[in-house]
Amino acid sequence: MQVALSIQAGKISSAVLLRKLGHQNRQNSLYLAAHELGCVVRTLFLLDWISNGAMRQGVTATTNKVECYHGLTKWLSFGGDVVAENDPDEQQKHVRYNDLLASAVILQNAIDMTRIIEDLKREGWKFSDEDLASFSPYLTPGIKRFGEYRLDLHRPVETCIQEAIARWRGQRPIPTEWKVAKEA
Repeated sequence: MQVALSIQAGKISSAVLLRKLGHQNRQNSLYLAAHELGCVVRTLFLLDWISNGAMRQGVTATTNKVECYHGLTKWLSFGGDVVAENDPDEQQKHVRYNDLLASAVILQNAIDMTRIIEDLKREGWKFSDEDLASFSPYLTPGIKRFGEYRLDLHRPVETCIQEAIARWRGQRPIPTEWKVAKEA
C-alpha cells in the first residue's frame, strides 16, 4: 500500500521501483510483497478457471484462432521458420511482409466465402449465426504458392470492398475499375 501511495504522490520513480523489484532476495520486503500478491492473483485466476467452463471454452476458442493464424503465416512464409538475416530491421520486414501477405489471403478468403454464402442463400439455404461463426478465413487449399499469378488491373473492385472503403472514407463508392496510368 505504501508503494502505491508513493507512486501516486510521485515520491518514487519507476527506475527505483524496478531496481528494487529486480533484486530477488529474502531481505527485500517489496519483492516479497509483490511475489505474494502475484501468488494470490494467480490462485484466484486458477480457481476461476476451474469453476468457469464458459471462460475455459472462450480462452480455448481464442487460442485456437490465434494458432490457426500462426499456422497460416507459417505456411505462407516462403523462407521457412527461420529469418536468415541477423539484422533486426530485415527481421522486422520479414515479419511485416509475411503478415501483409497473410492479411491479403485472409481478405480474399473472406470475399470468396461471402460470395459463396450469398449464392447459397439465394438458392434457399439457411444458415444460423453458429454455422457462420464456425467458418475460418485461414484456408490454404485454394492457394498456389508457387503457381502462376495474373494481375488484372481492369477487374472491377469487389462490391464489399467498395462499400468498406466508402464507409471508411465517408464518401461515395470508388469507381468499379482501377485506372492504370499509361506511360508516355
